[in-house]
Amino acid sequence: MPFISAACLFVAIAALSSTAPAFAADRLTGLPHATRSEVIAQHGMAATSQPLATQVAIDILQQGGSAVDAAIAANATLGLMEPTGSGIGGDLFAIVWDAKAGKLVGLNASGRSPYALTIDHFKQQAMTEIPPYGPLPITVPGCVDGWFELHKRYGKLPMPAVLAPAISYARDGFPVSELIAYYWEIGGHRLKEWPNFAGVFLPGGRAPEKGDIFKNPDLAKTYEVLASQGRDAFYRGELAETMATFCKRVDCFLRARDFAEHTSTWVDPVSTNYRGYDVWELPPNGQGIAALQMLNIIEPFDLKAMKHNSGAYLHHLIEAKKLAFEDRAAYYADMDFSNVPVKELISKEYATQRRKLLDPDKASKAFPPGNPRLDKGGTIYLTVADKDRNMVSLIQSNYRGFGSGLVPDGLGFCFQDRGQLFSLDAGHPNVYEPHKRPFHTIIPAFVTKDGKPWLSFGVMGGDMQPQGHVQVLCNMIDFGMNAQEAGDAARFHHFGSSAPTGGKMTDGGWVAVESGVSAEAREYLKKLGHDLRETHGGYGGYQAIMYDAARDVYIGASESRKDGQAAGY
Repeated sequence: MPFISAACLFVAIAALSSTAPAFAADRLTGLPHATRSEVIAQHGMAATSQPLATQVAIDILQQGGSAVDAAIAANATLGLMEPTGSGIGGDLFAIVWDAKAGKLVGLNASGRSPYALTIDHFKQQAMTEIPPYGPLPITVPGCVDGWFELHKRYGKLPMPAVLAPAISYARDGFPVSELIAYYWEIGGHRLKEWPNFAGVFLPGGRAPEKGDIFKNPDLAKTYEVLASQGRDAFYRGELAETMATFCKRVDCFLRARDFAEHTSTWVDPVSTNYRGYDVWELPPNGQGIAALQMLNIIEPFDLKAMKHNSGAYLHHLIEAKKLAFEDRAAYYADMDFSNVPVKELISKEYATQRRKLLDPDKASKAFPPGNPRLDKGGTIYLTVADKDRNMVSLIQSNYRGFGSGLVPDGLGFCFQDRGQLFSLDAGHPNVYEPHKRPFHTIIPAFVTKDGKPWLSFGVMGGDMQPQGHVQVLCNMIDFGMNAQEAGDAARFHHFGSSAPTGGKMTDGGWVAVESGVSAEAREYLKKLGHDLRETHGGYGGYQAIMYDAARDVYIGASESRKDGQAAGY
C-alpha cells in the first residue's frame, strides 16, 4: 500500500466533503437517530438478537438453504444462546413471503391448554389470576411443530443440516453475550428453585457472566433426536413420553394426549393500508391487529407537521394505543372458541368511529371497548431473506423470560408459561378452557408496497410490540427514516391498558419515554395529563430486513438495545 501523508489525507477528505454527498460526521448529522449504518447485501440477509445466531443463518444460506432453513437454524441457536427469551418449550408465529407464489402466508404455531385442567381448579384454589411460574401456566410447546411445518413447505436442506450448528454450539459451548447475561442473572435468581432449572441454567450455582462459556449437553441431545427422528419424537415419541412423565410428577396437567393432538395452523395474514403501504399482521389469538387498529386511528392526522417525538405526536400515538388496547382486552382470543370480528376491528370505518374519542388536548383516563360489529349492534424476533427473494418474519418466545421455570428431565429447555395470559373471568372471550390457545403477545409483521415485499420486521417485548410496530412504521413512512434509524430512534411505552386477563384501565395508565425524547415533549405530555415515569428497558427489541426492489438488494437493521446483528452476503 503506498504511503499517504496526514496532510495529503486531510486535503483529500476536505475535497471529498465539498463535492460528494454528505458522509461521516455530516451524514450522521443527517441521520440523528442512527447508531450504525444499515447492512446492504445482494444474495441474502439475516437479522437476529445474537450475532452468533445471525452468522449461523448466513452459513445456512450460503450452503444453499432457504430463508426458512436459516430462520429455523437461527431460532434453534437462540434457544440455546438466549434462553431468557426463547426455546423449544415455547411457541412460534411466522409470516413468509413466498416469492414463487407472490404472496404472504402465515403460521400460528402456538400451543393449547391441557385437556385435564379446567377453570374449576383455579376457583377451588381461590385464584383470581393464573400464576406466572410453576406448573399451572404451562401450555403445549408449539415451536417444534412450527419448525417442521415451515420446513416441510419451504425447506431445502435436510433438518440434520439445519440443526447441526445449534447442536455443535450446545455440545461444545459458546460465550454468553452481555445483555443476555444480564437477563440470565435476573431470571436465574427468580427461578432457581424450580425442578431442574439450576442444574441446566446455573452451572456452578450461578448464572453465566458475559464471556463465560456455556454448554447445554441435554439440549444438544434433544436437538439430535429432532434432527434424526423428526417432529413426532417431540409430540408422540420418546421426548413426548419424557415430558408427560415429568409433568405428572410436578403437578403440571399436560399429558401424552395434549402433545399427540397438537397441530399448528396455516393462516392468512390480515392487513390495512397506511399511506400507500400494506401492513400485514396475523389474526388473533395474537395481538397483531392492535397495530393495524392504531395505524387506522392515526392515519388522518398530519404527524409530520407535529414533528417527530414532539409532545403532540406522542400524545396522539399514546391515545391511539389506549383505544386499540381496550378492544384487545375485550375481543382478542382463540378464534376457534370466539367469533373475533377481525374484519370490522381493522376497518377504516370502525377507526373513524373510535377516533372521535381521541381528545388532542387531554390524556384519557379510560375508554370503553368499541362496537366493531358496525352493522350488527402480546420473546426473540428474527428475520431472514434468501437469494430467491423469499423472506420470513419469525417470532418465538417462552413468554416470561425463561418461561415457567420447569425443565423436563434431561431435555435442556424450559416449558413456557403462556397460559398465564388466560382470563379467569367467566364469559370473557379469552377465558380459560381446556385445549384452547391463550391470548398471545408475540407478533411478526410484514409490509408490502404495490404488491411487492418491502419490509420484514418485528419489535419483541410483550405489550410493547404493537406500540413498537407503529412507532417504527411512522418513523419510516411519515418521517423518512431508514431501516436502522427507525429502530434506533427514541420510543415511548404506555403501560396500564385493560388486559385480556381481566384487569381494567381506570386512571389512564402511565408512560415511559427514552432519554432521546426532549424535556419540552415530556412537559407537554405532563400538561395534557399523562403520568410519566422512569423505567429501565422495556422498549422492545427490533430487527428488520427491507427489500429495495429498484436495486434488487436487501437492507438489514438490528436493534441497538440488544446484543444483535444484521449481516448479509
